[in-house]
Amino acid sequence: MKRILCLLLILALAALPLAGCGEKTGLQDGYYTAQAAEFNFGWKEYITIMVKGGSIVSVEYNAENASGFIKSWDNAYMQNMLHSNGTYPNEYTREYAGQLLEKQATDQLDALSGATSSYNSFQKLATAVLEQAKQGDSSVVYVDTAE
Repeated sequence: MKRILCLLLILALAALPLAGCGEKTGLQDGYYTAQAAEFNFGWKEYITIMVKGGSIVSVEYNAENASGFIKSWDNAYMQNMLHSNGTYPNEYTREYAGQLLEKQATDQLDALSGATSSYNSFQKLATAVLEQAKQGDSSVVYVDTAE
């Protein structure tokens, strides 16, 4: 019986350092959106995140034109960009969103070759949306993404 109690005590003490690890980001649960303040070449980029349990669980990054058409759905644009830049919106938007989801921060994100301008916009939008999530402010924040 003493052995079992001793073992339980050791296991409980070993688990203590892990107790505070779940909420390392300081983000409040909810949905948060940051959007470019102006259209750039006919598109306005945006990012929306969902935070649950203090961590980002969903990221959507894209752009829309004045009529609300989503950039990554534009096949003609995709073909032109793929041939000239080696990437296209449906690829780099998912890549940047995936990196933010995985790393839970903006300071370690990698740019894709051919999508540097969008990377710079993404960094600004992601920084703003994370600040909104830290404050628990679910209003849309507008960001100057011009370079």
